[in-house]
Amino acid sequence: MTISDADTKLLWGRAAGICSNPDCRKDLTTVLEKQRSYNIGEMAHVIAKSKDGPRGTANGGDDTYENLILLCPTCHKHIDKSPKGLYKAEQLFDWKKKHEEDIRSRGTDRKFTDISELKKEVSSLLIENRIIWEKYGPKSEIAQKDPASNSYKIWEIRKTQTIFSNNQKIINLIQNNSELLSGKEFRSFLLFKNHAVSFEVNHYCRLDSYTIFPEEFNEEYLNE
Repeated sequence: MTISDADTKLLWGRAAGICSNPDCRKDLTTVLEKQRSYNIGEMAHVIAKSKDGPRGTANGGDDTYENLILLCPTCHKHIDKSPKGLYKAEQLFDWKKKHEEDIRSRGTDRKFTDISELKKEVSSLLIENRIIWEKYGPKSEIAQKDPASNSYKIWEIRKTQTIFSNNQKIINLIQNNSELLSGKEFRSFLLFKNHAVSFEVNHYCRLDSYTIFPEEFNEEYLNE
């Protein structure tokens, strides 16, 4: 059995392309515009497939998202080559859980006293997302002019590493400061939230269609 494409995307997306070791947190992607983009991350088994492998059990571990943790090559090698018992499965599962929770909770501790401050923070994230979309997305100039280019790979990496995380942070920031919103601002936020969720789900499991980005959200929150 091999690791499925869906599990691969889910693991990378939930970890935002960052090593799950709390003492490392290395960026695991390298984007080269003129050459092939690549990643250096490794999908490590928490419980080895073989009973004799690192943290192995009688039945062995499987190739699913639940039994995988995203690590850099150095951490992966160090953990698996360390003396037996030094890194337990429970510890690695805890690393993964806390790292993914940290990624998903960014912005939940931010409070603003004025709607303009909130919009300024949200706007900076929207601008970063839009730059990535315009430069590498399916409708970007490079993708349209040269379908054989590596732009789609860069797009996949940037979605996983930046856009999904930014979208979740936007949702957290606004939800945590919803008392500042007018009815119109809250409505556009809900439309954006629907888009962000379906956009990410479509990456993990291809949908027939998903909610497109609501331009009225830009009208309310984007300041340039």
